[in-house]
Amino acid sequence: MPELDVGEVTLKDRRKHAGLTQAQLAGLVEVSRQTIIAIERGDYSPSVYLALRIARSLDTTVEELFPLD
Repeated sequence: MPELDVGEVTLKDRRKHAGLTQAQLAGLVEVSRQTIIAIERGDYSPSVYLALRIARSLDTTVEELFPLD
C-alpha cells in the first residue's frame, strides 16, 4: 500500500487509505458511525482514549490524525 503524504492528512484520508468505511472504523473503535462522521467533520473532538483507539486502528499516531495548529 502506498504511503500518504503526511502534510495535510485527515482522519477521512487515513480511513479511506486503510480501506475502511465509517461503519467499519466505528466498529473497530466501538463507537457509532455518527461519532466518526462528527469527528471527520470537525464537529466533535474525541477523548484522548478514543483518539488513541482510532490511531491504533489506522496504524498511525494521534499527533498525525489530530495535529495542533
